[in-house]
Amino acid sequence: MTSSSELTANNKASDQFDTLQTFLFEKSQIRGEIVLLDTAWQTILERKSYPPIIQKHLGEMVAAGALLSATLKFDGTLIIQAQGTGLVRLIVVECNMNLDIRATVKLAKDIDPAMIYDDSTLSELINPDGQGKLAITLDPKNRQDGQQAYQGIVPLMLGGKPITSIAQAVTAYMNYSEQLETHILLSSNDTHAGGILIQKLPNIGGKTSSTPIDHDELSEDWNRVMMMVNTVKDEELLSTPPTVLMQRLFLDEANYQGVRGFPLRHVHFACQCSREKVGNMMLMLGKDEVAEILAEQQQVETTCDFCGQVYLFDLVDCQQLFAAENLVDKMRPPQGKH
Repeated sequence: MTSSSELTANNKASDQFDTLQTFLFEKSQIRGEIVLLDTAWQTILERKSYPPIIQKHLGEMVAAGALLSATLKFDGTLIIQAQGTGLVRLIVVECNMNLDIRATVKLAKDIDPAMIYDDSTLSELINPDGQGKLAITLDPKNRQDGQQAYQGIVPLMLGGKPITSIAQAVTAYMNYSEQLETHILLSSNDTHAGGILIQKLPNIGGKTSSTPIDHDELSEDWNRVMMMVNTVKDEELLSTPPTVLMQRLFLDEANYQGVRGFPLRHVHFACQCSREKVGNMMLMLGKDEVAEILAEQQQVETTCDFCGQVYLFDLVDCQQLFAAENLVDKMRPPQGKH
């Protein structure tokens, strides 16, 4: 059990950003995480320019992606998608177990920026008809033949009312799809994105069969921790290193029930796009469709939505691509651009 003094001493790198702090309330078996991103978030923003309110919702989903990915117990990628029929058609964040993260937004065609208000809620931007959905996919890195990625989907509605924020959407997903009682705060601006997540563990540990579980006490612990989390303001969440914020919030709680802080983890921007993956996509399009593009444009050009990398395939590249039995061995190295 970690005392308040030990909590202060843990994780000397607490002055760093792009970090995620995981912790556990040992007596009540509540787990938690705090994340604060700066360089990783700014790198995502450098790839594309978004209206401020869309940028805000994207930053909150990026923070949520890091928080949820830190709970993964498998080698793979967590993908969060909010999709609908509004001015924003899709917000997607991908993060793997190493906390390599990337994100993008797809807007409706020919939208008028005047239609996007600075106080637009998530439902107003993405779910005007009430048919929007939040999907979370767990995609194993080395998927076996016939193995499907796990996906859970919930509507962007709660109790007949539209969900207005990323935090509300993720909370609804965890509570109803995963049946894990979860509370989450998220915030972002043009330099930082951050979040706090607390979650009841599905099985109460530290209890023997001869020791009755005091459910009222556990409920009080949960409510008390949740109230502490709710005292955090956006400015504090976006400027305080995770370990410092953990200590500030839970110093008294550490003396009461023990708070175990785990080593800091670092979050990085990383894109998994590659020439090989683009080639595989072209193989799926088929030889005839690729030939039509070549006839019209003399080359096939595609740009990664996540990082902006441009991939070019000329006639010779495409001929080798469709003739190859092994894409990796026989694809010609790129000339100039990727």
